[in-house]
Amino acid sequence: MTENELINSRYQKVAIGIAQRIADGKFSVGEKIKSRSTIASTFNVSPETARKAINVLVDLDILEVRQGSGAFVISKENAIAYMKQFNISNSLKSLGHDIQNNLKKQKKEMDRLSNLVQNLLEQSSLLKKEFPFEPYELTVGDFSNHGKSLQELNIWQHTGATVIAIKKQGQLILSPDPYTLLNKDDSVFFVGDEMSFLRMQHFINT
Repeated sequence: MTENELINSRYQKVAIGIAQRIADGKFSVGEKIKSRSTIASTFNVSPETARKAINVLVDLDILEVRQGSGAFVISKENAIAYMKQFNISNSLKSLGHDIQNNLKKQKKEMDRLSNLVQNLLEQSSLLKKEFPFEPYELTVGDFSNHGKSLQELNIWQHTGATVIAIKKQGQLILSPDPYTLLNKDDSVFFVGDEMSFLRMQHFINT
C-alpha cells in the first residue's frame, strides 16, 4: 500500500466509524459531534485526517459544518445508506480477493499437473528408446474381420505392427503361425512404434 492509499484508508475508516455511530443512534440528528481533536484522539489519527473524514460525511449529507459552531448530524438515513453501501462494497472486495486466491491456487495446481504430464512423457520417451521392443497389448473389440487368420488380415501391411503373441481364453500363444485366427476378446501382443500402436488400435476395433 502506498503512502497516499494509507492516508485515504485512515480517513475513510474514521468516516465509517462516525457514520456507524450515527446509524446506531449514538449520535442523534441535530447533535453536535465531538471536535476534530477529540475525533483524532478517539481514532488515533491526526487532526487533518479527522477533518478529511468529516468532509466525506458532509459531502454525503450526513453531517453539516456550521461556521464557528462545528459539525452537526443532519441525516441518520444517509448514514445507514452509507454503511449499507460500504458493507456491500467490502463484501464484493472480499469475494474478489477469494476468487483471485482460488484462481492463483488453480493455476499453481495446473502448472504442477502440466509439469507432471511433461515429466511422464519424457520418461515414457526415454523408456521407449531404452527398450524399443517392449510389446504393446490390445484386446480385440467389435472386429469386422472376426474369425480371419493373421495371414488373411495382413496386420503388418496395414499397421506396421509385428504380432508376437496372442492370448485366447487365458492361453498364451507365442509366435503365432499365419493360420492363427483372431477373434473378439483375444489379447494381441505386438511391437512397433507409437503410430503402429494407434493404427493397430483402430484396426482391431473396426
